[in-house]
Amino acid sequence: MLSYRHAYHAGNHADVLKHLILLQIAQYMGEKPAPFWIIDTHAGAGRYALDSVHANKLAEWRDGVGRLWNATSLPAAAVDYLDFVKMLNPHGQLQHYPGSPWLARQLLRESDKLRLYEMHTSDSKLLQECFRGAGRQVTITEGDGFAGLKALLPPPPRRALVLIDPSYETKSDYTAVVKGLEDAMKRFPTGTYALWYPMLIKPESRQLPDRLKRLGATNWLNATLQVKAAPHDGFGMYGSGMFIINPPWTLKKTLQDTLPALATLLAQGPGAKHTLEGQSA
Repeated sequence: MLSYRHAYHAGNHADVLKHLILLQIAQYMGEKPAPFWIIDTHAGAGRYALDSVHANKLAEWRDGVGRLWNATSLPAAAVDYLDFVKMLNPHGQLQHYPGSPWLARQLLRESDKLRLYEMHTSDSKLLQECFRGAGRQVTITEGDGFAGLKALLPPPPRRALVLIDPSYETKSDYTAVVKGLEDAMKRFPTGTYALWYPMLIKPESRQLPDRLKRLGATNWLNATLQVKAAPHDGFGMYGSGMFIINPPWTLKKTLQDTLPALATLLAQGPGAKHTLEGQSA
């Protein structure tokens, strides 16, 4: 599990979906005066150089954020997402990509806090460098984010967004996210939880959305972005999804307006499509 480095995949189609939704939720939470926390259980390195050896090995960003960089007539949420990416690229060339911790940090007010967990030793050090000088507002822990949730929830302000996006390199990750979410919801039922998951042929991946629906949340959204048809050979990720518990009431309409354009712009072959389903109390 500790072999995974997100730098190989930074800025790909899955990051576009995940980070666009992260920004929409965090911005909504910031509209109310009460403080809130953002907790990232698998934070990664914080930000990524797209000309690095890691990022260029697969260059997945070219078919992700790279497709949107010079696109015109984008939906409002996609424009907003790109504006944040451009903050890290002030000279107009796409050279760096912000991870979820960096994006979350831009939306914090003085009273808000960011709690980050990362198990990979190298990425944890990079994360520390990314937030050097951030002070007590940002706390970084080299360790298991699921264990961290048990200590943090419920957070003192009783308002929080919990982002969960493990590598899913092992079958145990699929069980861990279900158990972790189940436990978190018992400790903090009013929290907003955003879980990213890959779309793969393997059964544990295909079964995960239904397992999440059976957790008993009364208010949820499940958004998927498929960039190509499922591979016949059974290898490779062909899309990804975000399962959000207690989403902002505005998010469904935003995704209805945004996902069709993303499915078109990020298509890598026949079978590209999106889905959006949900339930509200």
